[in-house]
Amino acid sequence: MSYDAYLGGEPVIITAALTGGVHGKEANPNIPETPEEIGRAAADAEAAGASVVHLHARKPNGERAFSTERFQAITDEVRARTDDIIVQHSTGGTGAPLEVRRQPLRTDPAPEMASLDMGPLNRYDHLTSENTRGMVDSLHDEMVERGIKPELEVFNDGHLNETHQLLDRRSLADPVYATLIFGSGTLTRPRPRNFLNAIDNLPEGARFNTLAFGRHQLPFAAMGMLFGGHVRVGLEDNVYYRRGELAESNAQLVERVADLASLLGREVATTREAREILGLESQR
Repeated sequence: MSYDAYLGGEPVIITAALTGGVHGKEANPNIPETPEEIGRAAADAEAAGASVVHLHARKPNGERAFSTERFQAITDEVRARTDDIIVQHSTGGTGAPLEVRRQPLRTDPAPEMASLDMGPLNRYDHLTSENTRGMVDSLHDEMVERGIKPELEVFNDGHLNETHQLLDRRSLADPVYATLIFGSGTLTRPRPRNFLNAIDNLPEGARFNTLAFGRHQLPFAAMGMLFGGHVRVGLEDNVYYRRGELAESNAQLVERVADLASLLGREVATTREAREILGLESQR
């Protein structure tokens, strides 16, 4: 695809990944962990320009939780404190069995979106996040049953191949929405050429979201927006605002890419526009 094909594209969807399942307040005391903190962070991120929040759940001690009950408490807080933000639940998990990873899909109401890891990942020194094709298909099928749009998380070129194979096995609602992820370890190396290759190898008609960890977050957000894609930022992926300076909040990271979008000539999508772009209106 040529650069010119992306200029003047649709409004950019900003996703805020508020709190992950790995680092906590020891990495940055501003990371939200309780339902109330996550709800407030979602409201602030929405005000700064985010139209989607990517949610993980935490136990009271700050450790990652998978239970429907904990996701329900967080989602209730988010919906109570925001105007109309799109809720996206994580189904990823290192060492968690399939039945546990289904739990975030079972809140009432169900989230509008949920992440779907497209293949295995090495985690730390002795752990692997297992995402067999059977697990991917099973999570996908429950998402479809509950009216949840999958956000396909593509961590490397092999996962791009798996995305095409998933489309051979399953019928995904248009448009396919894939998050291209760049970083260390099992992830695609954060190089501009690798980014261009990734978007060229997406399924025809797919929309893409751009995610890079740590210091790569901002430059890859810029590339994502330049080439017509959407972006994800937040304290799950990057605890710093700049070298040596911890980010004050998720909203601060959202506001920065919203300002950058304006400089690059991309409007920031409203929640209504994001739903139209993602095809969520037909699922409501």
